[in-house]
Amino acid sequence: MCDERTEAENTSYLQKKKITRRQFGAVSAGAGLSILLPRTANAQAVSEMEIDIPTPDGVADSYFVHPSTGKHPGVIIWPDAFGLRPAKRQMAKRLAESGYSVLVVNQYYRSQRAPIVNTTNFAEVSDVLRPLMSSVTADTQMRDAKAFVSFLDSQSSVDTQRKIGTMGYCMGGPITVRTAAAVPDRIGAGASFHGGSLVTDQDDSPHLLVPTIKAHYLFAIADNDDENQPEAKDVLRDAFAQAGLPAEIEVYKGAMHGWCPPDSTVYDEAQAEKAWSRLLALFETALA
Repeated sequence: MCDERTEAENTSYLQKKKITRRQFGAVSAGAGLSILLPRTANAQAVSEMEIDIPTPDGVADSYFVHPSTGKHPGVIIWPDAFGLRPAKRQMAKRLAESGYSVLVVNQYYRSQRAPIVNTTNFAEVSDVLRPLMSSVTADTQMRDAKAFVSFLDSQSSVDTQRKIGTMGYCMGGPITVRTAAAVPDRIGAGASFHGGSLVTDQDDSPHLLVPTIKAHYLFAIADNDDENQPEAKDVLRDAFAQAGLPAEIEVYKGAMHGWCPPDSTVYDEAQAEKAWSRLLALFETALA
C-alpha cells in the first residue's frame, strides 16, 4: 500500500540508480505516456469517452474505452492511491486495443472528481490522499463493484455471455477481490499488481473472501512488499488452494511497490511488461 515506508524504500531505490524524482518527472513529462508504454501488437481501433456512472452513493466519474466494433469481455480497473489520471487511461486504452471493453473508475468520487493530485510522489500529497483512502471502505467497494458491473453489462460493446475481469494497483488490488466477491457469477478473473492489505488480521481482510469467489487470479507482488510481509503470499496460496481456484502468485524480484504504471517514479518497463503479459494470458483463458 502507498505510505511513507514504501516511499522511503522507493526513494532509496532511485538513489541507488542515481535518478532523482525531479529527473524522472522531467523525462516522463517530456516523453509522453504513449511513448513510455510499448505499442500494442495488432491493435484494434477503439472508441473512448469520459462518463458519469450512477451508484447507490452518487455519481462516479469514469473513463470507458472499447474496440470500435463488436462485443468484448468487460474489465474494471481500480486505480492506485493516486486515482484516475492520464496514465490509467493510457493503460486502459492499451488493454482495449487487445480486445476488451475497459472501465477505469475514480474510487474517490464521493469526495472529489478526478484528477485527484498532480504527482505520484506520495510524500508530497499524503495529507490529501490519506483521508480519501480511508473513505473507501470494504462496504463502499462492494456496492460500487455491483454498480460498475451493471454498467458494463448494459453496454452494447460488452459481451455479456463472457465473464468480466477486474484488475487493480496498490489499494486497487484488494478491491478486485471484493469485486469478485460482490458479483461472483460475473467476475471470472482478477489481477492485483503491487496490491496492499490483501492479507490483514481484520475481519474484513480480502483473503477471507476467497471461498466466496469464482475468479481465477493473478497476484504480482512487489519485492519490497514481500520483504515487509513475506507470509502474505503463502496465506493467499493456501486460500486459493482450499477454494480450488487457480491463482498465479509471484514476487517480482527487484520490482518496487508501484512498478507497473508508466508515471510511477519506480516504473520498471521489463517487469511491467512481464506482468502485463501474464494479465493478457489470464484474461484470454478465464474470460472465455
